[in-house]
Amino acid sequence: RERFDRAERALREAVAGLDAARERRTELARLSRRVADEVRGLGPVREEYERVARLAGLTAGTSADNARKMRLESYVLAARLEQVAAAATARLQRMSSGRYQLVHSDARTGGRRAGLGLHVIDAWTGRERDTATLSGGETFFASLALALGLADVVTDEAGGVRLDTLFIDEGFGSLDDQTLDEVLDVLDSLRERDRSVGIVSHVADLRRRIPAQLEVVKERHGSAVRLRSGADGLSD
Repeated sequence: RERFDRAERALREAVAGLDAARERRTELARLSRRVADEVRGLGPVREEYERVARLAGLTAGTSADNARKMRLESYVLAARLEQVAAAATARLQRMSSGRYQLVHSDARTGGRRAGLGLHVIDAWTGRERDTATLSGGETFFASLALALGLADVVTDEAGGVRLDTLFIDEGFGSLDDQTLDEVLDVLDSLRERDRSVGIVSHVADLRRRIPAQLEVVKERHGSAVRLRSGADGLSD
């Protein structure tokens, strides 16, 4: 009798376990169908994600499809830099006696991102090279030409707003006499177009070319500013 009771309890437990397993199987089947539906629903979302991720990689310059590794903002600025370089070249050729032109370069150098590079075309050699190869004086007047070119582009696109005043701080001491004359001729042409040009410099040779000067003089109790006219007259 005792053996029969144990067998009966074991049977009831087995039946209960079978019922529980069937319920779990039914629930798992339901969950499986739900997961399958969710996966199918994720298809369009995944496609949209892949499209957005690809665009993000392209605009950030990290995508393998972006051979130049150029960011979107660099791409937009590069178009404007081409305009500035063209405007600057008109000044630079005059300052360099026709030797140099500035051109935009989107080449990659030293593993850096491409997009906002500048090269010069040297008429003496017929070759294009990096602006880093320019001498100190050449770098100065190339930078000056760029500043003037930028002012021209901004003026042309600012709805008639003019940049009437330009200040240049130092750099003239690196120029030889001929180049200094050519640079000052360009600056004189700006004054003829009703622009004001201010030069901050310690170069004594500039005094003979600049008619109106503000001279800062060190004194015992501080500095004084004196106005010097073209006739070398001084006034405090």
